[in-house]
Amino acid sequence: MDRNLIVTMNAGSSSLRCAVFERGSDSPDPLLRLSLRGLPEAMIWERKDERSGESLEEELTPPKVDSDAQAVALAEMKDRLLAEVASERIAAFSHRVVHGGRDHTAPVIATEEVMTDLDALSPLAPSHQPHNLAVIRDLSSGFPGIPQVACFDTSFHRDLAQVDRVFALPRDLSEEGIVRYGFHGLSYDHVATALDDLAPELSGGRVVVAHLGHGVSMCALRNGISVATTMGMTALDGLPMGRRPGSLDPGVVLYLIEERGMAPAQVREMLYDRCGLLGLSGISSDMNVLIQSDAPEAREAVEFFVYRCQREIGSLTAALGGIDALVLTGGLGEHVPDIRARICGGLGWLGVEIDHGANDAGETRISAPEARVPVFMIPTDEESVLARDAETVLED
Repeated sequence: MDRNLIVTMNAGSSSLRCAVFERGSDSPDPLLRLSLRGLPEAMIWERKDERSGESLEEELTPPKVDSDAQAVALAEMKDRLLAEVASERIAAFSHRVVHGGRDHTAPVIATEEVMTDLDALSPLAPSHQPHNLAVIRDLSSGFPGIPQVACFDTSFHRDLAQVDRVFALPRDLSEEGIVRYGFHGLSYDHVATALDDLAPELSGGRVVVAHLGHGVSMCALRNGISVATTMGMTALDGLPMGRRPGSLDPGVVLYLIEERGMAPAQVREMLYDRCGLLGLSGISSDMNVLIQSDAPEAREAVEFFVYRCQREIGSLTAALGGIDALVLTGGLGEHVPDIRARICGGLGWLGVEIDHGANDAGETRISAPEARVPVFMIPTDEESVLARDAETVLED
């Protein structure tokens, strides 16, 4: 039996997504997509046949409170995957790994040496990196003859100029790797490719892409290449997120440790789990919940998020020396038209103006016909990038 399938694995802090691609296919779409989301409080299963459009959703028994929710989800995913696909047909598993650090700037087979390198980066992405690596190790053990390919979110930003890469710290620290890496690279890679197919006359110009999800970042592209991005050495930096604060005066961290007596571990837990929209509102990290709430704290959190997005789009436009197109992607960018409208509503000075009918309908181009700057909503597809990158590694 030919090994003609690539299986992608995308392990997040609250979900596990899988897709099955056929090698050599004329279609860029996978044969099917499988996902488990809502972890750890719930576990919602979804199976979608991309080619027929058929979809099935089922609410499963959530993991026990004291269990490893990701391990439970992975065991469930493996069982369901192997009910669909014979392991003898799998040529490779391709994994999203959030942080590649200085040494891993291209997809690579996840050898033990590589895994040791990536383990050392876990403190820089504690909400993601351990989950990513746990899946690789589990599948390496369960399928010893099948290559495990690691693809890095940081790779897309590997060519950032020095002025965009460094912090104003002592040079020896920068030389040791304390620099800006940027994240959401698989998403930006897909959007850059999709925009080139959709509007090639724009993709070679100055484009700002906003990845708006539970994690939030933006990227300035020139000719499809990252020239500036909002996240830094870790995924805490930049824009406010569901539970992470975004940009923060480092003196706040010093004050919390030195004057308030918080242990570093307590500060880390707060920054990764109790800030952002959840911290500002005291209600929820879910933007949909906040939009629907009448509480003034919810309104303030939404307004702060929109304001910071508008400011950052302005900053990235300055980095590019102008803007030829704006692209919104990610869960909020794709599924919450109210957020798209609010963000774009404050960018008239840039030449942004949306068509509210197109925006409400979720069309791909949501800008008004007369707008100077076209605005697009392009759904992200990290899985297609994972499959493509695995194919490249296998061919090498």
